[in-house]
Amino acid sequence: MKLREFETSSGKKVLAGKNAEQNDELVEQFIGKGNKIFHTAKPGSPFCVIESLKPNKKDLQETAIFCASKSQDWRDNKNDVAVHVFTGKNVYKEKRMKTGMFGVRKFSTIVAKKKEIERFSKLIKSQ
Repeated sequence: MKLREFETSSGKKVLAGKNAEQNDELVEQFIGKGNKIFHTAKPGSPFCVIESLKPNKKDLQETAIFCASKSQDWRDNKNDVAVHVFTGKNVYKEKRMKTGMFGVRKFSTIVAKKKEIERFSKLIKSQ
């Protein structure tokens, strides 16, 4: 499985699925664990996971921006994107849920601002 990868400015590795099947496989690896997982509030984004158990506030913000930049919400609206952040301990999967879909018991929200996403996208394209 070839996932998208991103490294935060402090060197934390972030993994992201490219489709529903990869999202399913990725999140399954982290269910029950304390890693931070990200997904946009609206459907149609990768699940992103920071491999570190102790990300700092900047790591969280950068990962939210990365997640938002790969979402359908960003592609379709080019505006601020709300990203939900939760741990693997708050994720569950029921048999009736389709591939790439999970339930979340508790989450917080980080808003990735339009200007931050644009800046990130330009930086990635230039590398």
